[in-house]
Amino acid sequence: VWHYTYLAICAAIFFFLIAPIVVVIPLSFNAEPYFTFTEKMLSFDPEGYSMRWYNSLLTFGMTNPDAPGGMSWWADAWHNAKWIKAAKSSMIIGIFSTIVATVLGTLAALGLSRPEMPYRRIIMAVLISPMIVPIIITATGMFFFYSNPCEPLTWFGLNPSCGKLAGTYLGVILAHATLGIPFVIITVTATLIGFDQSLARAASSLGANPRTTFFRIVMPLILPGVISGALFAFVTSFDEVVAVLFIAGPDQQTIPRQMWNGIREQISPAILAVATLLVIFSIALLAAVEMLRRRSERMRGITPH
Repeated sequence: VWHYTYLAICAAIFFFLIAPIVVVIPLSFNAEPYFTFTEKMLSFDPEGYSMRWYNSLLTFGMTNPDAPGGMSWWADAWHNAKWIKAAKSSMIIGIFSTIVATVLGTLAALGLSRPEMPYRRIIMAVLISPMIVPIIITATGMFFFYSNPCEPLTWFGLNPSCGKLAGTYLGVILAHATLGIPFVIITVTATLIGFDQSLARAASSLGANPRTTFFRIVMPLILPGVISGALFAFVTSFDEVVAVLFIAGPDQQTIPRQMWNGIREQISPAILAVATLLVIFSIALLAAVEMLRRRSERMRGITPH
């Protein structure tokens, strides 16, 4: 009895978690401009389904969307379609913020993994605080700091001339890197816990310098954890909207911000089409993370059950 009860509880929890996501997918094919299932959709009438909202992702904002298809049409979509411009901004910000977060987070995790590191618990708590502190507080602080980044230096009697980071790609990239670093630290630290330190000592005893030991011994073994942390940092950047609302300017229009504007200005099922594509994208990233986790376990000699 308990076995079937346990399965029923697991199925109920799974349905509770996945239902709000799954329901978006069929609604994105609605032929009508509604956020609800129409009678034709419920009766599985082909006329109730359409790809019009996916097509609008390419045409919304174009100068001449009714022009015949060709290189000029695609050039118009690439340069003027709002959703494509938002996707380009999200990719640029996501890639560069992931690089910054991965490098800094990996270095921090390597330092925190050393037993001689003083105040490791306090430093760890400070570094992962962006994950714990409400994002609205972090975004507000970033806004005031990025509006005048050199103001803290005036407290020490310095008066340098600095440009504003708010409203620039650099400011948004640094903000997203700040939010992604805790995920990299936690993931790489978890990988380093199972790392056999005797391998590094053996390399040193054979004459390898610290740099050679790191790139030839340590890095290949912790690489799955580093890539997993980078994927988490990228996902954090790709779906973040609060910091973008505070820091980004008109040119840094990401996909979540475009969706937010669409909800406020014009209710369109095109938002559901974007949500469906993001769900598929997230599933692909999660699958990649799971494959990397299993590879890391195999490399560390752990057999998954």
